[in-house]
Amino acid sequence: MDLGVELLNITTGGNRVAVIGQKTASLLGVHSSDRIKITYGVKTVVAITNIAEHFAENRIGLFEETETALGISSDERVGVELASLPESLFNIRAKLHGERLREKEIVAIVRDVVDRRLSTVEIAGFLTALSIHGMGMSEFEALSRAMILTGKTLDFGRGPILDKHSVGGIPGDKTSMLVVPIVAAAGFTIPKTSSRAITSPAGTADRVETLCPVSLAIEEIQEVVKKTGGCLVWGGSLELAPADDLFIQVEYPLGIDPMLLPSILSKKKAIGATHVVIDIPTGLGAKIKTRQEAYTLASDFLELGQRLGLNIQCALTFGDQPLGCGIGPALEAQEALSTLMGAGPPDLREKAVSLASMLLDMVGVDNPRNTAENTIDSGKAEKKMREIIEIQGGNPKIKPTDIPIGPHHATVRSKQAGRVLWMSTESIVRIARMAGAPKEKGAGIVFHAKLGDTVRKDGVLFEIYAEKNTKLEAALELAEQLTPIGLSRKPEEKMVIDTIPEKITHEKAFMIDR
Repeated sequence: MDLGVELLNITTGGNRVAVIGQKTASLLGVHSSDRIKITYGVKTVVAITNIAEHFAENRIGLFEETETALGISSDERVGVELASLPESLFNIRAKLHGERLREKEIVAIVRDVVDRRLSTVEIAGFLTALSIHGMGMSEFEALSRAMILTGKTLDFGRGPILDKHSVGGIPGDKTSMLVVPIVAAAGFTIPKTSSRAITSPAGTADRVETLCPVSLAIEEIQEVVKKTGGCLVWGGSLELAPADDLFIQVEYPLGIDPMLLPSILSKKKAIGATHVVIDIPTGLGAKIKTRQEAYTLASDFLELGQRLGLNIQCALTFGDQPLGCGIGPALEAQEALSTLMGAGPPDLREKAVSLASMLLDMVGVDNPRNTAENTIDSGKAEKKMREIIEIQGGNPKIKPTDIPIGPHHATVRSKQAGRVLWMSTESIVRIARMAGAPKEKGAGIVFHAKLGDTVRKDGVLFEIYAEKNTKLEAALELAEQLTPIGLSRKPEEKMVIDTIPEKITHEKAFMIDR
């Protein structure tokens, strides 16, 4: 059937979608969510159908993704017919019944996800099946290879190519901003592609963007790495394992994360990494709660890495409180730069040096700990970071105080004297995001007290910064509700942390940042 085109100028954020009226759908034998094949000249795309009650007959409305794929203008005519179901849909149904999938079946699913042949509902079905039934290591390997196969890869020439990645879960973890210049200053290649925040107050790309541009093309990244040995860039526009970004869009609202292993390692393999340190923050405030859970995850990383030809080491790191004192893109960038300059909080320096030492040890550096510490103490790491900032398009002379933070701020004080017994990282994340982070880069929190610290009555616990006064007020109100820091003179004086259900004020947060 030939139909006239109407461009809707609406994006779906992923799927290729087309709209037709009820009468046209009846003539085509199409139901809502069926696939239709749209032909324009020599181009053919498959789109998912939405049926609108009052849409004009003999017309088809194209969302922007479908329009772009066809390269079409309004009022052109296209051929439309019912398309067959993709084979991968039957593979998804098999997984929903708990069956193991073979490599070719997993490749078919991933390819159809990247080609936008599966609807959000069908992708959700696949991810839900993975969450319920799990995957064997052979399936993880096949999924990782399929995600690499359907995207671009980078080649930086002769190795080794080093990388570091955190599974996420604690706010303030800006260690990549130190590990990259430390390793690069030691003479090794470390091209770091990072994500933006999904559920946290800041991702590495959000932090670095306060210093320099992070949305670089592949050719620009290769030039930066060639000149400096490292980079700190956003990976979202590079199409490295692009299926992962599409999976994350569905995982987030469902509150599940079955793709953690292949998501991380497929991108490491795609960027050409040979040696990778995986940071697994572990503790009650982190995504990974117990050491046993962390050991199991680390074992899986090691096995999958071996199958993919990656040399992996895992670090189980302290996850019961935020790292450093600053939370939020600009505040964290200030803190990272200060630490490279010889100041900054000791826990941030210690973690960064430890992770960098692991990478240096993996490639045979003698006395790796001393090497990592000397790059900071000698100023080499700071110099390297400023080189990266300059070549990525930022100001190499920037000082921590030059990074703008929110003009509106308020102080939260202790209502009693005591020692900090616990910190709720979940509540801290919620408060920082209510203040405007990460979208408003000057928003966030600065802590004046952390675990073990003694605080007097009316002493400062933390400060909240915001770019808008309304956001500051909302964050202060939330801080009063959540009580993110617990104090007591002695542990036995405060044995009840909360009561249920009378004091439930929010649903449990879901952390997916990686």
